[in-house]
Amino acid sequence: MKKDNYLIIGGTGKTGRKVVDSLRLLNQNVKVGSRSSIPSFDWNRADTWENALVGVDKMYITYQPDLAVPGALQSIKELVRLAKKNNVKKVVLLSGKGEREAELCEQAVISSGMDYTIVRASWFNQNFSESFFLEPIQQGVVALPQANVQVPYVDTGDIADVVVEALLHEEHNGNIYQLTGPTTLSFKEAIQEIAKATERNISFVPISIETYVAAMKEQGIPADFVWLVEYLFTEVLGNPMVSEITNDIQKVLKRKPKSFSEYVIETAKTGVWSGVKEPI
Repeated sequence: MKKDNYLIIGGTGKTGRKVVDSLRLLNQNVKVGSRSSIPSFDWNRADTWENALVGVDKMYITYQPDLAVPGALQSIKELVRLAKKNNVKKVVLLSGKGEREAELCEQAVISSGMDYTIVRASWFNQNFSESFFLEPIQQGVVALPQANVQVPYVDTGDIADVVVEALLHEEHNGNIYQLTGPTTLSFKEAIQEIAKATERNISFVPISIETYVAAMKEQGIPADFVWLVEYLFTEVLGNPMVSEITNDIQKVLKRKPKSFSEYVIETAKTGVWSGVKEPI
């Protein structure tokens, strides 16, 4: 029986590396789509895309840094066109829950004529351990806007497991799944859980989005990243549907999603949230 060939774009990222690992454990043929892979795949170099697609039957797309950024829609449209030209049969797209711009990218995949599954994910648990919340947690003071918004954080392991199921099985074709954790938390509640698990004093300070953006600019953070963070905190966290809890993970995986508390207990054991000394 012929095995399919899989291309995992973003195969070294938060969800992509877990998809790669799972498919390889199942003895599938997997190509990692990243700048360091051979052939390489670089979102900023469209001339790398077609080589990466040669011989591919199914692919998983994660777009960096986010489908909401300017230029993402055009890139997704062009990649989908090339995929179709190279006889790719199926696309699984990682999208964002409550992102209007991301939904335009979804439509490019849906209207491609290829089989597809759309995976809309809530904010990741791993934002607290592998992304921009990590350093403030280590330093013991977390200052964020939208302090009271309830978010059903979802684990990247659960997202990856859904993606693998969608890639492997035709029953998921044509579906849009919205992935969330089983409960919602505010930023303050999330930080309190981490403080308790690590037995540290970690303060949470609610601030305005204007103050947050000004602080990022003052720190010399690149303008495109500042724009994205401001978008995520206003457009996404300002959308009432961001707090909605779904049962799509249970529907696909036949098990409950990992809770934020389970994630915190596991992650605390790694020591990643240990305090760091202030620079002298």
